[in-house]
Amino acid sequence: MDDLRKRTWAEISLGALRHNYEAIRARLGEGCRFLGVVKADAYGHGAVPVSRMLQDAGADYLAVSCLDEAMELRQNGIYLPILILGHTPAEFTETLIRNDLTQAVTCLAKAEEYSHEASRLGLTLRVHIKLDTGMSRLGFLCAGSRFDEGVENVVHSCTLPALETEGVFTHFAVSDEPGEDNEAYTRAQFALFLRVIATAEERGVHFAIRHCANSGAVVHYPEMQLDMVRPGLLLYGYGDDTGTLGLQPGMRLVTRITTIKHYDALTDVSYGRRFTTEHTTRMAVLGIGYADGLPRLCSNKCSFAVAGGFAPQRGSICMDMCMADVSDIPGATVDGEVEIFGAQCSLETLSAAAQTIPYELLCAVSKRVPRVYLAK
Repeated sequence: MDDLRKRTWAEISLGALRHNYEAIRARLGEGCRFLGVVKADAYGHGAVPVSRMLQDAGADYLAVSCLDEAMELRQNGIYLPILILGHTPAEFTETLIRNDLTQAVTCLAKAEEYSHEASRLGLTLRVHIKLDTGMSRLGFLCAGSRFDEGVENVVHSCTLPALETEGVFTHFAVSDEPGEDNEAYTRAQFALFLRVIATAEERGVHFAIRHCANSGAVVHYPEMQLDMVRPGLLLYGYGDDTGTLGLQPGMRLVTRITTIKHYDALTDVSYGRRFTTEHTTRMAVLGIGYADGLPRLCSNKCSFAVAGGFAPQRGSICMDMCMADVSDIPGATVDGEVEIFGAQCSLETLSAAAQTIPYELLCAVSKRVPRVYLAK
């Protein structure tokens, strides 16, 4: 038995991820750059291995959430340009510059702080300006009555000393959501994004890279590719709701049966006595629980693939284990493999049971779950 596969593990198919990269890249217009989003440990797939694959495959840029994530990549030989999407305190400006990192700037005050620090160092910081066009999170306010002020702040930021303004971007709120209202909202965000850029450029500011197409926009709004796209979930094999890209899931979560027991009818199972057997039941104990990333909210609402069948999960999911009914699966044996999600058990189905989205379950696979990397 492979030491990494002795309890619970996540199989990561680098071949599938490369296939997804190539499938997305094939849809891009000539000259459009590809930025791979590898924040949150590449959505649980492993930021360093995934970044190496993207670097070797020909990606143009990477994006992370914070400085620590960027430094992990630099310390492991990743030389592609890296955009930090979240906040970095200005006191780390030298670290950003010395490690050739690109920092998102989300308001005039932050731009001034970065400019002051870079000027003091006698160095130049490369930045991308982020516009808030309707996500209502980070970015220069520029909608409605804030348009003129927003443009003024963007132009001022771009002309500050010691800042190299390479790009400008925004983030769509509902580009992956169906419906006319969501389409109208996305198109309004895009129109505002272009309007701010055009107005700033009339005032002498030039952006070499304009980017706004996240996974949803790559699938549904190809005209929004501009100079670069930023697929996140799409890269990992999810979010192709049109089925046109033929993507392959990059992760398969697997565990083992640690024990099989036979219970009489009317036996209460697990914490809270939330499941009671109706008849004699052959119950498997699985070596996975919520500390591994299997949400407790899925208790009694999901099934797992084992030995050619599907075993319904029974009782409350525990921290380190859970139970599944294998009464109708004679091939289920101790040490047998059980797929939690993958080719047989849909991640989307499991996330629906957990009342969440696939992003959360991928990111929730904990550090104690070893990643096993497959070439195919």
